[in-house]
Formats: sequence, structure tokens, C-alpha cells
Amino acid sequence: MDDKSDILARACKAVEEQRLGQASTILATEYPFTPLTTNAGRKYSLGQCMEVFVRDGFIDRYSGRRLVFPGTLRLLSLLLPQEFPFHSNWKYDACHFAFWELFPTIDHVVPVSRGGLDRGDNWVSTSMLLNAA
Repeated sequence: MDDKSDILARACKAVEEQRLGQASTILATEYPFTPLTTNAGRKYSLGQCMEVFVRDGFIDRYSGRRLVFPGTLRLLSLLLPQEFPFHSNWKYDACHFAFWELFPTIDHVVPVSRGGLDRGDNWVSTSMLLNAA
């Protein structure tokens, strides 16, 4: 597999040497722009999410860290709103960071916008934080 940073370095070198045509050719042939498709939206139910979380053992498939059942986090926030606040829009300054680190969500291994399928064998459990990254 080509090192993408090497491709960009060669294009930058050509730009530095004022060879824009060569830089253009390098990018067009070796690392072409592929526009993202529009957001296909989520096509999985809460039940399907739970199936994936259970299948993955509530383990973040990217970091290997344990995730926490969403209902447990919400219950803690309801019982201890000062110590464990939740914000419906997940605002960093109003929501305990545990929601970002430990709340499981679904991620597409191969994004739908890049040709991945929106089905269970392309879904993994991850934290909201890593999904956002």
C-alpha cells in the first residue's frame, strides 16, 4: 500500500519547485479526490444497537476498553445530577465526560460514504469519543 504522506510530500516538493502541473498529476493519479456522498443516515434500531453491543461484549473494538450499558449511565445522571450530569446535546461543559468515554455507539468499519454496507457485519461498538474522532 502506498504511503499517502509520501505522495503528498512529492506533490509539495513539486509545488516548491514551481512545477504545479507535476504536482497536479501526482495528486490526480496517485491520491485522487473522491467526494463524499451525502450522509446516508443511520439505519439501525435500538435493538440492533444492543445486539452489536452484546456481540462485542460491551468492549470498544478500537481501544479494547470496556463500555457501559447506556441505561446505567443515564440512571446515574438522573440519581446524581450534580456529580454525574448529562446534557441532551452532549455539551462538553454540561455533560460528564464518562458519557463520551464509556457510552457505546455503533460505528461503520467501512463508512457508508466510502462504499461500506449499512449492516451488522460492518458495525462495531465504540465509544462516542472514538466515533467522533
